Amino acid sequence: MPTDHRYITNLAPDTVDMGEPACLRLPDPRPVDAEETDARWWPPRWLEPRWLTEHIDTFDVFHLHFGFDAVEPARLTAIVEILRAHDKPFVLTVHDLHNPHFADNSMHLAQLDILVTAADDVITLTHAAAAQITARWNTPASVLPHPHVAPLDLIGQVRAGHEREFVIGIHAKSLRANLDPLAVMDVVVCTAAELGNARVQLDIDEEVFAHRDQRGAVGAALTAYNRFRSVDVRVHRRFDDTELWRYLREIDVSVLPYRFGTHSGWLEACYDLGTAVVAPDCGYYGDQKPCTTYEFGIDRFEPDTLAQALRDVHAARSRTPAASRAERERERTMLSRRHYEIYERALSRGSRILTEAR
Repeated sequence: MPTDHRYITNLAPDTVDMGEPACLRLPDPRPVDAEETDARWWPPRWLEPRWLTEHIDTFDVFHLHFGFDAVEPARLTAIVEILRAHDKPFVLTVHDLHNPHFADNSMHLAQLDILVTAADDVITLTHAAAAQITARWNTPASVLPHPHVAPLDLIGQVRAGHEREFVIGIHAKSLRANLDPLAVMDVVVCTAAELGNARVQLDIDEEVFAHRDQRGAVGAALTAYNRFRSVDVRVHRRFDDTELWRYLREIDVSVLPYRFGTHSGWLEACYDLGTAVVAPDCGYYGDQKPCTTYEFGIDRFEPDTLAQALRDVHAARSRTPAASRAERERERTMLSRRHYEIYERALSRGSRILTEAR
């Protein structure tokens, strides 16, 4: 769970092969406050003890990815106990070792203390994250890479030539807790001026300005960068998928101003579409996909490393690492098979059609 998340939907085979084992991922139950037309899956009903008990016979394997951010450890313990009482295997994918929505990671670690130790199988995205899981919880983790994020038919397409201006993108999005674009803007603007024929594109979701808190103040400070001729500040509603793919193909490099975190779907989308990434050295972004890193964390920043990272990306702009469609298709097939094998192992039964609660 959840089923309606791009990471999970892209774990299914791209094409149906009747000779392959199959997993049926159950649709997400509608939250109690959701409208009939609302596609929202959060908060997930599968993490409500009563709901889980009432639907315990509808699935074979319980696989948790996201959606437990606000769930108290006591309720997670109850969920684990219900699964054990009904002999239901529990698989956990650890996407985040530091929750990107909260600077204080103590709650997230308390949740993982319960979930990781209770899981029959643990999956994560990088070997570095797997090593940390083993070190903290003495639990092995299977390492399975993040599947593609952009649609397959966009992956591997030829991008515009490199003779045009060099566009450095910074997307503040909705100023999630781990995003600190204001800290890096001066370095980015100065480095762009040094490079020549470079433009900085700063995007901000308009919802930032609906907040009368620190986010609104940061948003106002960011918009002030439009005083620089080389900076294009754009305030707009949150991109839909089509707009996001177009945006990533229009910029040459995406600078990720993450103070903390672990892995990134945004990084995967950039790799799909041939956009270079400059990522912080916190978390495991450099282990996840090819990118250039700089020194940036909760209480540290080395500006010279960001400037050098941008110079390096600019110098190598004709050799930006990018996925091919064939590579991503093979990976998707592999991931589908590996997940089936993990479910089968958790069940300790023979090959059969599996129904999975997602």
